[in-house]
Amino acid sequence: MTRGLISGLIAMAVALPLTFAPTTLSYAGSQRFGHEALACDNPHVLSRISSKFRHQAREVHHNSGLSIAAYDRVHEHRFLDENERRPIARRYCMAIATLSDGRERSVWYLIERGMGFASIGTNVEFCVSGFDRWNVYNNACRVLR
Repeated sequence: MTRGLISGLIAMAVALPLTFAPTTLSYAGSQRFGHEALACDNPHVLSRISSKFRHQAREVHHNSGLSIAAYDRVHEHRFLDENERRPIARRYCMAIATLSDGRERSVWYLIERGMGFASIGTNVEFCVSGFDRWNVYNNACRVLR
């Protein structure tokens, strides 16, 4: 009985702050994703991509000095609104990233509302052309196009 009580209290302690905590990448006040919510050039989205890329460069490619220095030509190339058949709204974006080594690479990314941790907030998936060593997003980031 004590073990169940402790587990319940731990679950409440974890869930309660998440219920009221503001999320950095939450969608705009409306229930619908819409074009007013997280645009492709949103600084929080681009910051998240840059942070994840730094981690990927360090841990996967063993290049701790590599990072995204700047974004250019950021644009949305497809938007799929939520409906009965597709409950998750998705925004597909593309940008040209200038890396810290001076090279330019295409960055393909996807913004999904309600797909963050525990379905709170927004999820961002990305692929930098030439840096998908394990072919997660298929050849040349095709999955995110």
